[in-house]
Amino acid sequence: MPTPESQSGPSVQPRCFADPAALTAALTERLERAFTAASEQGPTVVMLSGGNTPLPAYRAVAQRGVRPAASLVLCYSDDRYVPSTSEGSNYHQTQPLLDALALPAARVLRVRTELPLEQAAADYDQRLADLARRRAHVGLGLLGLGADGHTASLFTAEHIARAQGRRAISVHRPDGRDAVSVTPEVLTWVTQLVFVVAGADKRTALAALLARSPALTAWQAVLGCRAIEVWTEPAAWPEG
Repeated sequence: MPTPESQSGPSVQPRCFADPAALTAALTERLERAFTAASEQGPTVVMLSGGNTPLPAYRAVAQRGVRPAASLVLCYSDDRYVPSTSEGSNYHQTQPLLDALALPAARVLRVRTELPLEQAAADYDQRLADLARRRAHVGLGLLGLGADGHTASLFTAEHIARAQGRRAISVHRPDGRDAVSVTPEVLTWVTQLVFVVAGADKRTALAALLARSPALTAWQAVLGCRAIEVWTEPAAWPEG
């Protein structure tokens, strides 16, 4: 658990659900509330994460026939630099949800991977900056946690350092692929920032996150945030 040298940074609020189904049910309910929350002062933003863990909740919300608020805008924590129709695209994986919500294209901020990589990152940076200028309220943001300790597509301390002063950066991933990721600055905009973590392969990384380990890239990414929540299930929960 927390060590004296790792006490700085956001508070950590863990919730371990009974099983993956209970985790999905809770996430489904939270997403539905976020999608329907209206605002008269500016865009209401929900940041979606990739990975397999949130996909059942995205599908469940799609099946409910939710009517989104007129102010709703969606963005993504990151995406691989692949065609938007690729199975490896986070945007593509959320397509059933997008179809159900039927948002205008202007209210879905995706990484435009049809552009050259650096241009795609600069484009995403500018559109996120525009949201900030429009006084957007980012009420809910989801993050995954890799077994290697990364979150979004921030894998190393070098990525964290290069992200300073930016809203989005290009990243060369350890698996050889490229990606575009939001930066720690964007994460500080989120009122409720939730790591959604499942699977026994995440146990070591989750233990480090709960212990606020300064060596963990995911922890470095959220150091500027006031609080984070960790929603998980027993297989991922650290032993002891």
